[in-house]
Amino acid sequence: MMEEKHNKIKKKKLNQKYNSILNHSINSDLTSQNNVYFMSDEEKIEKIKKHFFQIMEILGLDMNDDSLRKTPKRVAKMFIQEIFSGLNPKNTPNFSIFENKYRYNQMLIEKNITVYSTCEHHFLPIIGKAHVGYISNGKVVGLSKINRIVNFYAKRPQVQERLTIQIVQSLKKMLETQDVACIIEAKHLCVNSRGIKDTDSSTVTTELIGSFKNNSEIRKEFLHHIGIS
Repeated sequence: MMEEKHNKIKKKKLNQKYNSILNHSINSDLTSQNNVYFMSDEEKIEKIKKHFFQIMEILGLDMNDDSLRKTPKRVAKMFIQEIFSGLNPKNTPNFSIFENKYRYNQMLIEKNITVYSTCEHHFLPIIGKAHVGYISNGKVVGLSKINRIVNFYAKRPQVQERLTIQIVQSLKKMLETQDVACIIEAKHLCVNSRGIKDTDSSTVTTELIGSFKNNSEIRKEFLHHIGIS
């Protein structure tokens, strides 16, 4: 009885954590899906391995071939431990927030952050660069942590618009500042390698809040620093 109560409390806390800042979709409630976060990585890998094996069989591949035999396990491990690791709240990066003791009150920009994500419509890669800036309201974070935020939200099936917003909202909440900006330019292989097969096009998304949105001079400075006039 006590164990059941403990599990309910644990699940409620995990649901709250997931739905508050880690939601896959900004506006949707994934509470019903959160039971998967009580599965171990090994359980998830075994389930995905089984289903991916069936997919490969349906495609007509020889699953006795030495080159293919271990592919389902490789793909399953890659999904759970690497390219979709951002779906699991347990993988949330730990951040140390510091007081802005230097009273630096200009924008801080981390640009050309590598973005590797996956299009949720076709499960093909999204590859690009993110430029992130903020103005401190009394708190700062280590520079590499901005890269980790981008990486965490990118490691899941995504659309670029959502990814851009999630990065901004995460920094806004973490640093308690209203002044955050993010611009992402990326190539989508679902456009470049299939369908229209346009190998030259790229997608740009922008999320500006606070001074970056309302102050034209600050916005202009940010765009200048990241090389957009």
